[in-house]
Amino acid sequence: MKTLRFILAILFAAIALQAQKSGAAMNEVKRVSDTPSESLLGVKRIYVEQLKGGAQADALRELIIASLDSTKLFIMTDNSTRADAILKGAADDHAFTDTFDSDENVSSHENGGKSGTGSTYSKTSGGIYGGLSASENESHHIKERKHEAYAAVRLCNHDGDVLWSTTQESLGAKFRGASADVAAKIARQLTLDVDRARRNVAAEPHALSGPNP
Repeated sequence: MKTLRFILAILFAAIALQAQKSGAAMNEVKRVSDTPSESLLGVKRIYVEQLKGGAQADALRELIIASLDSTKLFIMTDNSTRADAILKGAADDHAFTDTFDSDENVSSHENGGKSGTGSTYSKTSGGIYGGLSASENESHHIKERKHEAYAAVRLCNHDGDVLWSTTQESLGAKFRGASADVAAKIARQLTLDVDRARRNVAAEPHALSGPNP
C-alpha cells in the first residue's frame, strides 16, 4: 500500500512539473509572438477602412493610404480579404477662426501757470497760464483662419485584435496642410514602431526558437 502511494506521489509530482514547464513555455512564446508591437512584423499588406467623420475623413483616408504607401514597408490594397491587417478609426478636418483682441492706451497731462498783481502805484498787472494734454487709444482686432485635423486609428487583424494604435493631430506644418501632416505623422509613427519591433526581436533571437527541451 505504501509502495502504491509512493508511486502515485511521484507520478503526480512529475505531472505537476511537466505542467509547470509547459505553462512557462507557453508564456514565453506568447510574450514573443503576441506582443502587439512585435505582431507588426507579420503585417505586409494593409487595407484602410473608411474612417468615421464624414467627407473630411474620406479625404484624410486617401492621404493616409498615400503616406503609408510611401514608407515602402507595406503593400496597400483595396481588397480587405487579402490584407494581413485593417486600419480603422475616426478622423476629421475642420476650419475655425482664431481671434486676438488688444487695447493700448497712452495718455499725458501737463499744466503750468503764473499770475501777478501790481500795487496801486503799479502801471501794469497780468498773468501767464498754459497747459498741455495728449491722449491716444489704439486697439487691434485680428482674425486668422486656421485648419485643425486629427485622426485616431488602430491596426487590427482579421480576428479583431488590435495590433497597433495611435492618435495624431495637427494645425498644419510649414510645407503641408493639417490633414497631410496628420497622415504623415501616422505613417512615421508606424514606421518607428515597426523598427522598434525588429530591434526587440534581434535582441532576443533565442526567444523565437522556443525554450530548450
